[in-house]
Amino acid sequence: MADRTPWSLSGALRGMFAKRTIDAETWEDLEDALIKADFGPAITEDVVDDLRAKVQRYSTTDPKDLQRMLREAIEERLAKYDPTLKLTERPAVVLVVGVNGVGKTTTIGKFARFLKTYNRTVVVGAADTFRAAAVEQLATWAERAGADVVRPQHEGQDPASVAFQTIEQAKARGTEIVLIDTAGRLQTKGGLMDELGKIRRVIEKQAPVAEVLLVLDATTGQNGLAQADAFIQHAGVTGLVITKLDGSAKAGFVLAVQEKTGIPIKLVGQGEGINDLTGFTPHVFAQNLVG
Repeated sequence: MADRTPWSLSGALRGMFAKRTIDAETWEDLEDALIKADFGPAITEDVVDDLRAKVQRYSTTDPKDLQRMLREAIEERLAKYDPTLKLTERPAVVLVVGVNGVGKTTTIGKFARFLKTYNRTVVVGAADTFRAAAVEQLATWAERAGADVVRPQHEGQDPASVAFQTIEQAKARGTEIVLIDTAGRLQTKGGLMDELGKIRRVIEKQAPVAEVLLVLDATTGQNGLAQADAFIQHAGVTGLVITKLDGSAKAGFVLAVQEKTGIPIKLVGQGEGINDLTGFTPHVFAQNLVG
């Protein structure tokens, strides 16, 4: 029977580092694995050149040394960006943006659950009023997470007014954190960015926006980043959330996306369950990836 285990970078590296010595094949395999894991050609070349120089400098032929150097190189590059969520304001208002289909709505539910584990009170505003299904889905996830929900009072309600009501409720009840869902697609990109700008202006009359988190789907990799470019250009994004990072087949995207955008990854989702969203820690990520 054929092996049906999905390919992962960590699995490929494990085999590579189990060999007896570093040889020409090691470098070819390493380059192929990094490209396959969506690091992109420029970062792959940069990392491999850096490692070749170090291996030569330390005159080593031990794959275990190469493994350690790769882990350190990835961690060092990831750690150039600060993954800390800035949620000290009260209420701390978080706008969640991203194209439809990346798991934005489920991410908000998981994020609410993540915050609840730190004993924070959370209210979720269903401001993606263009899709009735989005409101229902968001309400279901928020309720599972134990968070309050502010829904539109009627179909097609202005998204900015839903955001306004959500913050109004948070202030009245002393809720600590507000998560606002936003539309991922309108008829025109310009319209979508105008809508986000309006939501932001309405919010800022009541409270500062603490974070604007852009949700990206790891399985779409660099293509997903191109789709989300308008948000990066116009939405004032302060942090990235990478979803569907199951296994490590697209793990390189994590590094590539930070370096391309200059925006830190703040949360990662590694499964379908409500507890599968966690804070991003470069050291842990590099350790799990490279071993």
